[in-house]
Amino acid sequence: MNKDLPHYVVTERDREVLAAIQGGLPLDPHPYAIIGRTIGMGESEVIECIKTLQQNGIIRRMGVIVHHRPLGYQANAMVVWNLADNELEIFGKQASKLDFVTLCYQRRPHLPRWPYTLYTMIHGKDRESVLERVETLRSLAPTDKVDFQVLFSSRRFKQQGARYFNRKQQLLTTAATQQSHFTL
Repeated sequence: MNKDLPHYVVTERDREVLAAIQGGLPLDPHPYAIIGRTIGMGESEVIECIKTLQQNGIIRRMGVIVHHRPLGYQANAMVVWNLADNELEIFGKQASKLDFVTLCYQRRPHLPRWPYTLYTMIHGKDRESVLERVETLRSLAPTDKVDFQVLFSSRRFKQQGARYFNRKQQLLTTAATQQSHFTL
């Protein structure tokens, strides 16, 4: 939870919404209406509950997990950037606006071995197209000599969204797993 926000007490309704969305949203033009029907709430009530949870730092972000290989994107790379604190936000916001950047987030470096502070994910039809996109992204960097690494994936791991409850249905609130994300 965000330390700058006042303490928020999660209600039973909040728990129902969190449990309903942690497995993903239905592929439907009105996913919140479907969720609402399953837990006895209206669509607008579900949306308001999610907004409240976001405003209070319980939900940090919502996004889409795309299985890119079936769509023809055979290459992907995490590009890590070593940026000064004053460069992070500007470059991160620029990077996250590019349609080929599917993730953009900040993490603390682990000095001296791992100085990278910004992580961007790029997908492409092949390695060459990914590298072309890296060059486009690099052109936005605050300096020509920016320290970065391109890390191509060698295998796919199981992807899943946020988990708000453990197996005993206890709300998970550990701050250790939180990280900053730029809006895509």
